[in-house]
Amino acid sequence: MKFLEKSDNEIKEIAQPIWDNLVKTSNIKDYGGFTRDFSSQMLYGANEVELGKQWANNKLLTSLSEKQDFIGCIRRAQYVTVLYKQTSNTMPGEFLGRLVLGVEDGAVKIFGATIY
Repeated sequence: MKFLEKSDNEIKEIAQPIWDNLVKTSNIKDYGGFTRDFSSQMLYGANEVELGKQWANNKLLTSLSEKQDFIGCIRRAQYVTVLYKQTSNTMPGEFLGRLVLGVEDGAVKIFGATIY
């Protein structure tokens, strides 16, 4: 079965450890760990200096709760966008986490990751 043809639950099982790693490594500002599942395209645009600036200037990115709620998946072209309801340990409210996954060299990789 191809990646885009997997059910939401099957994709959730693939995406959850990737999202958990992004949360954990963002909280501790671990560049190497944070970028370990990035596609080559994402690595090109996510240099250590730029990520360091984001971590320094956005308290949300270093205070993410390890608990979140899976919302669902959106399939488009060759990518699956996985959505999470994410909270912070220090900032009130709920945030939307977006993880864009695709296949590169036979492995599932991150092609986009944002939190609003």
